[in-house]
Order: sequence, then structure tokens, then C-alpha cells
Amino acid sequence: MFQKLALIGIGLIGSSIARAARLKGLAKTIAISTRKPETLDEARALALGDFYSLDAAEAVRGADLVILCTPVGAYGAVMEQIAGALEPGAILSDVGSVKQHVLKVVGPLVPSGVHFVPGHPIAGTEYSGPASGFPELFVGRWCVLTPEKGVDPVAIDRLTSFWGAMGSNVECMSAEHHDLVLAITSHVPHLVAYNIVGTVADLEADTQSEVIKFSASGFRDFTRIAASDPVMWRDVFLTNRDAVLEMLGRFLEDLAKLQRAVRVGDGPGLEAMFTRTRTVRRSIIDAGQETAAPDFGRPHPGDKAEPAPLSDLVREHGGGDDA
Repeated sequence: MFQKLALIGIGLIGSSIARAARLKGLAKTIAISTRKPETLDEARALALGDFYSLDAAEAVRGADLVILCTPVGAYGAVMEQIAGALEPGAILSDVGSVKQHVLKVVGPLVPSGVHFVPGHPIAGTEYSGPASGFPELFVGRWCVLTPEKGVDPVAIDRLTSFWGAMGSNVECMSAEHHDLVLAITSHVPHLVAYNIVGTVADLEADTQSEVIKFSASGFRDFTRIAASDPVMWRDVFLTNRDAVLEMLGRFLEDLAKLQRAVRVGDGPGLEAMFTRTRTVRRSIIDAGQETAAPDFGRPHPGDKAEPAPLSDLVREHGGGDDA
């Protein structure tokens, strides 16, 4: 499908793309670049690519598909390095969980003749690093593309086919709409998880140890989400600030209503709220974005089945998602 695929950044998402592209025969050559020598050495030891370099510009030379897989906060610096080395006719994309910021930071630095098609595979786990990737990560997951008007439709079609070949369902939408939707389905849930786990971290030592010892599934799953890459999620919240604050405001309003219902003993109101949310959960399962199996379908010791990637709503995300 492509002669040379260049991946700038080789964490969970980048390494999963490398593995899937290799498995499906989607690129003749895979070039990998990252700023840390130890990360590049790990990618080389895992045989994720054919060419490895700490120089991002060197990695993208001759590539007809370049995908930025670093945290979104590093995009500006990366583009300053690679802009002059991008080949005319090449497709430039990314995997960031925020898209308006990407258009703003990357767009002005894209050379004439290079097709810029931002993307976001809504898939991930709480793990990071080259060894955390696996080729099935994108199977059955959504990948959103947010090209601006005027971008070559052939380039969009080629990138759509690339993600489709790795198992993703692909949809195009505006960057603004993407950021608003992901703010509530991914970003705010992560913020809530970080806050709840942070509250436990602030408890007195004796109480904290008991919370950890007796963790029920609810708190346990919050800790899984809160274990996501700190740098990636720092950048997500800083670059999608407006949408996150808007959705966080709605969340806090609803939380205040729930608080009042508990305080005044409004049983019917609480039951009505919980019934509505149960319906949302069932709709996610019906949409194929989750499984109804116990423990969200996660494998247990002795299970032989491969773990199915979970939706960005209940993990990462992502990374992300996101993230």
C-alpha cells in the first residue's frame, strides 16, 4: 500500500501500527524515529522496523506516509525538524487525541504538495512503550480522520484504506466536532479517574492501605485508567482545554443534582438516573464497542483467548487516545 512508512514516536500506538503494517504487508519499508536512544534500541530489539534513527528528518526522507505518534505537545518541535525533508506527494498524519490543536500547530508548517490528514485511532491500553503494542489493537475500533477542506480526496482514501486494512472503522468529521465528542467520551473520564485516585493518594496511610486492599471493581478500574501515560494526558488537557472545560462544566452540574438527590433521600430520582445510565452502557455493547462479559472481558490467569481491545470510554486511550 505504501513504499515507505515513517513513524515518529514508537510507544503503544506507534508500535501497534508498525506491527499491524508488517503483519498485513501495508508498507515495503518501515522507518522509526524517537528522541530517546534507549527507546530506539528497544524498538530495534523488537524488530519493529527496517530503519531506525534519532534524526526524525532522516527517517521521513523518501516516505510516502508519515505518522506522528509522539505526545501532541511535541508536534511543533517535530514538524520543525521534518518539514524540509517531507517528500512532495507524501501523506502526513498523526494519532493525537486532540485535533484542532494539531491543525493549528502542524498545518502552517506542512510544505506545499504534502497532504495533511490528521487522524485519531480511538484505541489503546493503560500501558506505554514499544513493547506494549500489538497488531490487533485497532481491530473493530474507530479511527477518526479530520482533514480540512481542499485536501486531496485520493490521499484521504488511501489513508482510510490503510486504517481499514489494520481493522479499524474509519469516519471523517471536523476537528472541532471530534474534540467535543472526545472530551466527554475520553478526556473527562480520564480527568475524573485521575482525581478519584488522587484523592486516595491523599488519604492517611492506614486508610489508604485499606482502600487498596479492599479495592472493588469500581475503584480498581479507575486506577487502570489513571495509570495512563502522564505526559500524553497532560498534553491532551492543555491542548483541548475549551472542550474539556465545557464538558466538565456539564458534568459538575449533573454531579450537583446527584449530590442533592443523595442528600434529600430522593430514591425515585436516583433510580431514574441509574436507569438512564444503564441504557447508555447497553447501547455501547450493542454498538460493538464493548463486551458484556464479566470484568469487561479482560483475561484472567489461565485464559487462552487473546484480550480484545476495550473502548476508549473505559480505558487507555488511549490513548489516545487518544491516549
